[in-house]
Amino acid sequence: MENKIQQFESQGKNLAIRRFFCYVVLILLTILSLFPFYIMLINATRSHGQINSSFSALPGTQLIKNFINLAIDKDTTSTFWQAAIAKQQFLKLANYAVNYPVLRGMFNSLFIAALTAIFTTYFSAMTSYGIYMYNFKLKKFSFNFIMAVMMVPTQVSTLGFLRLLQRLDLMDSYVGLIVPSIAAPIVFFYLFQSMEATLPYSIVEAARVDGCQEFITFNKIVLPMLKPAIAVQAIFAFVTSWNNFFIPALVIDDKTKWTVPIVIANARNADYMNNDQGITYMLMTLAILPLIIVYLFLSRYIISGATAGGVKE
Repeated sequence: MENKIQQFESQGKNLAIRRFFCYVVLILLTILSLFPFYIMLINATRSHGQINSSFSALPGTQLIKNFINLAIDKDTTSTFWQAAIAKQQFLKLANYAVNYPVLRGMFNSLFIAALTAIFTTYFSAMTSYGIYMYNFKLKKFSFNFIMAVMMVPTQVSTLGFLRLLQRLDLMDSYVGLIVPSIAAPIVFFYLFQSMEATLPYSIVEAARVDGCQEFITFNKIVLPMLKPAIAVQAIFAFVTSWNNFFIPALVIDDKTKWTVPIVIANARNADYMNNDQGITYMLMTLAILPLIIVYLFLSRYIISGATAGGVKE
């Protein structure tokens, strides 16, 4: 009996030691992951000279100044802003600020990413529901075809995609970025797997027996059951669209329609002598804030989506 007690005590000590080392490793990995973001935030509060002179772990005092310099181009708009302020034309000031490439790029990326996330998840869920619930001759072929499309890299089909947009007269437009994103094989596959795990046939059949239409069944019954999985894919779709540089750079020519990655790329490619590092870090900070906000609001669905599968026939 005493031997067993000593054995349990030794096992408990070993478990405590292992847990301690696991926590230490996780804390170190967390620090390494968050350190670049911390440096970005710190440099956003420092001036160009301070950033180039030395490293600092403490925030500076240039946060508001960097933001003002980011929102106002002194070289080209100083005369306009002084005249507008003198005449108290605040509406004109606000309209100009929205049309400025940086702020306008934030709005463009937010608009495109939000609609992309909504349309991608909704229509992918609808496609998954059709293949999952209905039996038809080309059901297996349709599933395999979508899986084959998923294996094709974006760069391979870019030339044909651009020619298609030219024929449809969708170049240099938001529609050319939003509508093609509806076809998302990866989102379809994930939602299809979620339906297999969480959507029993009996629920849909019971709704049909009660006289519920298919479209209403999909929107009122199926979508709420897939809320965790849809939220996860909405996060991924939003982040992917927000960070996408390759396709928007090829499709968009008008500067007023530039997205945040294009604005950042042009800011970094500016003349080194005239490039302000404080403004660049402020721009990157503003660009990452919407992603953090979206993640904070929807992150709880990631765990729910990963652990979904409790209801299964």
